[in-house]
Amino acid sequence: MTHDITSPSVVPFPRDLTVALRSRIRETIELIFAEEVEAALGAGPSERVEDRRGYRNGSVTRSVLTQHGRHELTIPRARLFGEDGSTGEWRSELVGRYQRRTKQIDDALVGCYLAGANTRRIRKALAPLFGERHLSKSAISRIVKRLKEEFDRWRVRGLSEEPCAILYLDGFHLPVRMARRVVRVPVLAVIGVRRSDGKKILLSLSIARSESTASWTSVVNDLVRRGLPQPALVVLDGNAGVIRAVCDAWPKSRIQRCTKHKLENLRSKAPMHSHAELKRDYDAIIHAEDLSEAKRSHQAFMRKWRLLSNEVARSLEEAGEDLLSFYSFPPSQWKCLRTTNPLEAVNSGFRRRTKTQGAFPNEDAALVLLYGLIATEQIRLKKIDGWRQLSEVSMPGLQRAA
Repeated sequence: MTHDITSPSVVPFPRDLTVALRSRIRETIELIFAEEVEAALGAGPSERVEDRRGYRNGSVTRSVLTQHGRHELTIPRARLFGEDGSTGEWRSELVGRYQRRTKQIDDALVGCYLAGANTRRIRKALAPLFGERHLSKSAISRIVKRLKEEFDRWRVRGLSEEPCAILYLDGFHLPVRMARRVVRVPVLAVIGVRRSDGKKILLSLSIARSESTASWTSVVNDLVRRGLPQPALVVLDGNAGVIRAVCDAWPKSRIQRCTKHKLENLRSKAPMHSHAELKRDYDAIIHAEDLSEAKRSHQAFMRKWRLLSNEVARSLEEAGEDLLSFYSFPPSQWKCLRTTNPLEAVNSGFRRRTKTQGAFPNEDAALVLLYGLIATEQIRLKKIDGWRQLSEVSMPGLQRAA
């Protein structure tokens, strides 16, 4: 027996599978809406119950963009009874008021922006999937604006619940347009290591005119004002401004001078032919078995290089025992505490993203982009080595070496 495909009792298989899938998705979403409003009202359609909490009030059709495409959804409307006898409009938790895109779509658009695509490129790339109706220039700009609002909340949030055993402080430069001219300005960044789980978190991002004592004091004082507990160790380079700011704000915290920065300083004082020998003697200090061996290697370095190059010896002497502070912590953490590499890795991620950016139009645009790269995990902050031993690190900090 054969079927007449023109007969209304026979439904032909859809040729466009995408259309069929989207239809099923739309039906599923609308079913969820129906269940959501029924739970809010406490009664089904036309159901008579004593504890009804409201009544249905028709429906509205809204076009919503999801990761599965654009859907014309029929969203029910309802009124809920208030405790004072008044009524208020029911709001779906699935799709907010005036919402035209799901959070996944907004996150994807922000990701494209943070990856370096401008508005025109984003619209061109995603138009075949979503059409241009929901991807207007103003729509994308509003999404980026929300990222700016999130950044504004983040930069003033309280830090009293974020005890960090270790802080990394460093700066790097970006081109920013200021007063009608493009200048390279330092971005001062602070990353903390949570004592509870060893996770690195971004604590502060700010643009300054220079890496002066005043600039770093402003950054550190802001962390203190927001309630950040005193850390046990602060890892930084040899910038005098940041050292003074940290010592004034957190006198009980130990200072760890970045051993990588110090090696670069030493090489700049020595002739090229002696660099290999210099590094060998220096590595004996920072890769010793323990603090006692490190101090013996330090003394041997000073005796030898005072004769070979007094400038090299004086440069090492300038760092003092702040170069060896990491030896007071569990050995499993030494690799992560010797240098500012954890922050340098983040800075490298910033530079990779911004090298094709040209100049930023203003300071906020630069900071929001950098924050967004961390917030969306396009630049990931990992745990430090030996984080399980952070519980052995006393807080608010060890006594700073003399």
